[in-house]
Amino acid sequence: MPERTMEAPHGGTGSDAPAAATPPAPVGPELARDFRDVLPADSVITDEVGRRSYECDGLTGFRQVPALVVLPRDADEVAACVRICARHGVPFVARGAGTGLSGGAMPVADGVVISLQKLRRILEIDVENRRAVLEPGVYNLDISKAAKPHGLYYAPDPSSQQVCTIGGNVAENSGGAHCLKYGFTTNHVLEMEVVLADGSVVTLGGPTGEQAGPDLRGLFIGSEGTLGICTKVTVRLLQTPEAVRTVLADFPSIEAAGDTVGDIVDAAIIPAAVEMMDSLSMEASEAATGAGLTVDAPAALIIELDGPADEVDAEFEHLTAICERHGATRLHVPTEAEERQKVWKGRKAAFAAVGRISPDYIVQDGVVPRTRLAEVLTRIAEMGRDAGLRVANVFHAGDGNLHPLVLYSEAAGEHDAAEKLSTDIAELCVELGGSLSGEHGIGTDKACSMPVMFSPEDLGVMHRVRLAFDPDSRCNPGKLFPTPRLCGERPGKYAPHPLEEAGVIERL
Repeated sequence: MPERTMEAPHGGTGSDAPAAATPPAPVGPELARDFRDVLPADSVITDEVGRRSYECDGLTGFRQVPALVVLPRDADEVAACVRICARHGVPFVARGAGTGLSGGAMPVADGVVISLQKLRRILEIDVENRRAVLEPGVYNLDISKAAKPHGLYYAPDPSSQQVCTIGGNVAENSGGAHCLKYGFTTNHVLEMEVVLADGSVVTLGGPTGEQAGPDLRGLFIGSEGTLGICTKVTVRLLQTPEAVRTVLADFPSIEAAGDTVGDIVDAAIIPAAVEMMDSLSMEASEAATGAGLTVDAPAALIIELDGPADEVDAEFEHLTAICERHGATRLHVPTEAEERQKVWKGRKAAFAAVGRISPDYIVQDGVVPRTRLAEVLTRIAEMGRDAGLRVANVFHAGDGNLHPLVLYSEAAGEHDAAEKLSTDIAELCVELGGSLSGEHGIGTDKACSMPVMFSPEDLGVMHRVRLAFDPDSRCNPGKLFPTPRLCGERPGKYAPHPLEEAGVIERL
């Protein structure tokens, strides 16, 4: 497979307004035939039942059945599939495990899903240089499992780390509970092999993470599959900490818990993780896991310190004093690794566990400054009451990355109200000096909110960068950027146009 190191892109549309993508060509039998020329027959899915399995990601309110699904087995076959799409003028969407929560992997009606689920090899664990070379379908947690015998681990740990893949983590720039101290995916990826929209293969970054010229590695990470497909990634491994101490602290109010977080950081203590859960999320998680959460506590913090043993012991004394000063009603300190893992299971199972207390829910993702945590949670509670819906909160308090869960019942006709509340919460984060997303991405879900955070000029620059990589916008189209189709006729549950309701036009 020919490979080149990519230089900085250049060129543009000559306008700040996003240009219209080239319309997709109709999908015919010759497309499937071309795919079968480069893939085994059972790796080309054309039947409706098989294609419907790929109609959405973890945001199930947005669905679209693709025209075709292909399952390449290695990087060469991925590049061959992309070249076929380019030759036929057909858009494509790369898909990992489908655990994303922003509709980023939702297919295109006349497009192809390129599933990377068969690219699951750990190609190398380089102990001496503390690196791992991976295919994109490797599960996040499996990286640390493979590195553990060498006293190493991979730091980013999304709650879905047992089932999410490193390719998806690269696409969304995923973080996790320990991102306060260790950062996000972009802080741990050194080098990537990427297939561009024309099927050419480039290398972004380098063995040390550095590359001459613009940081195209950093540009690609978090681009949500709109710039190409990552087929190989080299990540940084860290040495397993000498000591780890965790405390589960209950508080009489969310405000008290929020103030505690601020004081911890002000005291120059940088915990590996600071997570907050409210009573509703603890109720659901405790029922599912039995982790020892206090379900009637208004709020709890899970705080973890790691590093040299003497340093951890000194910081732990200071940390618990801060918690007590803010009125902590219980301080539970696990003494065994198994007990500590149980506490973390309670936190990481929260999203799924909410299904026990609500038939349907939407997971939102936004960021606010730490100093405004109490304010934003108060506002969210007020907005939930006004909408007649419950909102559970579980999030990365250390960096202000919120994950409100809007609970509703589709059967009771609450979907539209829940979707509006979810969008309003994301936009509230921007109003309070934060951003629309911390790690789940924009995808389909929040594309129409992008103008709340970015000016037309900002969006124009972003779009021109995208066109430098993908001139025809064939690579995961309809994501990130607001478009008339997406924002006027959003995918998912059908809503009639006002002219249709007035009898002026008919739906065909």
